[in-house]
Amino acid sequence: MKSQSPFPAFSGLRRLLPLLLLLTSIVLTGCSTVTVDKIKDKADQTLDVLSTKTNIGKNPRDPLEGFNRAMFSFNDTIDQAIVKPVAEGYRAALPTFVQTGVGNFFSNIGDVWNAVNNILQGRVNDGVTDVMRFAVNTTIGIGGLLDIGSAAGMPKHNEDFGQTLGKWGVKSGPYLVLPVLGPSTVRDALATPVDMKGDLWTYKRPVYVKNIGTVLRLVDKRASVLDAGSLLEEAALDKYVFFRDAYLQRRAGQVNPEDD
Repeated sequence: MKSQSPFPAFSGLRRLLPLLLLLTSIVLTGCSTVTVDKIKDKADQTLDVLSTKTNIGKNPRDPLEGFNRAMFSFNDTIDQAIVKPVAEGYRAALPTFVQTGVGNFFSNIGDVWNAVNNILQGRVNDGVTDVMRFAVNTTIGIGGLLDIGSAAGMPKHNEDFGQTLGKWGVKSGPYLVLPVLGPSTVRDALATPVDMKGDLWTYKRPVYVKNIGTVLRLVDKRASVLDAGSLLEEAALDKYVFFRDAYLQRRAGQVNPEDD
């Protein structure tokens, strides 16, 4: 009978290691510029075609406004009917320290993909910090339940492949609201499958544990923004416009933080 690792995240890391090495090599090898240029050119071509063929709106940042508003309404209906009530029950039922532990656990898993994207963006020091955070929090932090890394002076980063493409010069393209997933852009939507592959939790087995964890992760995230959502619903004249403008401004700051 095989013994299980006391830190399941490391088994997922071993499965992700080939991808980690491959992506890191893009930056660290001599052919990195050629590879990045090819990805950038292909992404820009796709964005140009989509923007041209779907230019149905007057706002240059949101030519798909008709579709986006319908999708926003669909997502909001699901949120109000299912996700928000479940998140409210979750917050009311569980002690704060348990909710903090859940958030820390999934945040810790995300540090591996943060490291990959920081390295791909040329932020090697930040990438090393992310790896160190993951190692410290997974071991001393009891599998990531405790955020020892932040207390030890290793700041948390939040990076994804959409930001990496933006750092490489790929245009964001039109604003786009995805079913269930919510606000995005065409560039970020194209990067989403890569982000899903880079998520360690994707490789968790058995599948039913992965599915339960995925739902728990979603509910915990929704619970963490309940207060902000309530204030928004009371203050925003047009919730769609508020979400759109806030998202685009936030993403621009994430891709080019030096411009803030």
